[in-house]
Amino acid sequence: MKFLAPEASSFVETSLSGPQYHSSLGLAAPWADEVRRQKGYAWSAPLHFVDAEDQPPTECSVNQKRDCAGNGWILTAIANYTSRVVDTSLSDSDRQEALKFIDHFIGDIGQPLHVEGIERGGNGIHVQCAGKNNNLHSVWDDGIINKLLDDKYDGSVIQWVNSLTERIQVREIPSTLSTVPRIIDFYTGEYQTSASNWIVCEPGSNFHWESVDAQTVLEPSLDDTLNCPLVWAKESNAYDCSFVWTYDSYEDLCSDDNDYYSGAVPIIELQIAKQGYPLAAWLNVLFDGKTNLP
Repeated sequence: MKFLAPEASSFVETSLSGPQYHSSLGLAAPWADEVRRQKGYAWSAPLHFVDAEDQPPTECSVNQKRDCAGNGWILTAIANYTSRVVDTSLSDSDRQEALKFIDHFIGDIGQPLHVEGIERGGNGIHVQCAGKNNNLHSVWDDGIINKLLDDKYDGSVIQWVNSLTERIQVREIPSTLSTVPRIIDFYTGEYQTSASNWIVCEPGSNFHWESVDAQTVLEPSLDDTLNCPLVWAKESNAYDCSFVWTYDSYEDLCSDDNDYYSGAVPIIELQIAKQGYPLAAWLNVLFDGKTNLP
């Protein structure tokens, strides 16, 4: 929300106005999970993930031809609802629905186990978290996050969001330091130097969304040509090999003295920031014509 450009912000605030969402992408984000279990939205359940047919921890990959199998999946869902959210021939409620799906799916694709097919994305792997029986997928969805919130942010999602936002932003030196010789004009957050790469569709290139017609970037394909959702999926999936599958089945994965918990936290925080920032860029390109990000 803090990085939305004027037109994107106006659309979000208008589309999500009212007592249910209070014009907030944050409050609207859980909707897609809430309705997937309802009969009328059961069709949407497969759209939350990619069942990558790889073999972590020895081999991790995402391949559109192999993993899509002709069914709906999260990459094509993002493309579909992106085209719908800007379609002014649709009703306001249809465009709101599209916005809520985009809001949720761009978050989901940053969770490594939403881009993995083994044991249904870890749902079938039984582990311990904070002394309770759980499954690996749920530990990454919320178990580690809930512990992190309690440990570092007084249980407040708002404090956590503000912290992640500050790590992305370029921040001015406080006026209290005005008497100190100014060697630089600003200092940066932890993620600031890498944030610009989060909105590059092809890692290592200068190909940015605003450099081409937006629809060109958003069109899905089945020949592994790079598009942004595919890049995000591959980056998330890589963590399944480098970290997610490194747990010891006899450990409590959410224990203070467990290296798994301390190693998972920076990955989760990075992925949350890394998906929130591109979500803003995505909407900004659609409604303002460019990313409009620092």
